[in-house]
Amino acid sequence: MDKKLVAVLVCVLLGLGGCAKRESKSNTNSTEKTEQVEKVKPAPGTGNVQGKVLYNGKPVENIDVRLCETFSRFLSGCGGKIYTAKTDKDGDYVITNVPPKEYEALTVRIFDTDGYVFATTSFGISATKYKVEADKTLFVEPTNLFKGDLKLTDPKAGSTISGDAVEFKWDAYPDAAYYKLTLTPDEHLSESRYTSQRVDGTSFKATKPLDKGGYRWKVEAFNSADKKLSESADDITFTVQ
Repeated sequence: MDKKLVAVLVCVLLGLGGCAKRESKSNTNSTEKTEQVEKVKPAPGTGNVQGKVLYNGKPVENIDVRLCETFSRFLSGCGGKIYTAKTDKDGDYVITNVPPKEYEALTVRIFDTDGYVFATTSFGISATKYKVEADKTLFVEPTNLFKGDLKLTDPKAGSTISGDAVEFKWDAYPDAAYYKLTLTPDEHLSESRYTSQRVDGTSFKATKPLDKGGYRWKVEAFNSADKKLSESADDITFTVQ
């Protein structure tokens, strides 16, 4: 089973330094299509899988990529026969000598953490499947990593606060053009919640008093091209008394 990895992924992750641990995550940054040139001809009777890994629009070197025969998002992760490759200085990878068939996922390691990201279907529930054909190269859309080192400053983790005039604050993230804040109350019937609330600065004032109870909050940073750069840890909680 894939170990939990530090949240700042992609720390793209790529700047990973200070990510928090978490499980493999779906990658919503893999949306653009780019022209790719076949780097290696497939061996007879097998296929290749080729793609690119980026962070903040730049290639990332020495990243582990795995093609998974089987995949369980919430249980065993990447399983069955696994084919691997590493990205080069241009962020490119080629998984060679792959037997023709359909594979259930392709995972990309978040820098030097134990976490991986993977592409999902348009509904974001199931992992994207990859059909490898003999004597052909399957080109995969670029994967944009993100880190898990965005720091939340207020309310502090584990704190107890008043629900009046609550202001959420976090440190500015390099190259971030905007942020998205999500506030989730423990009480599912509570209306004191925000989901991917866009914020152009590094603070956000609640529009109304928060109900009493426990909360979990998270912030994600995005660049001007709408690519996710980093996120805060998944386990930041506080209580309103």
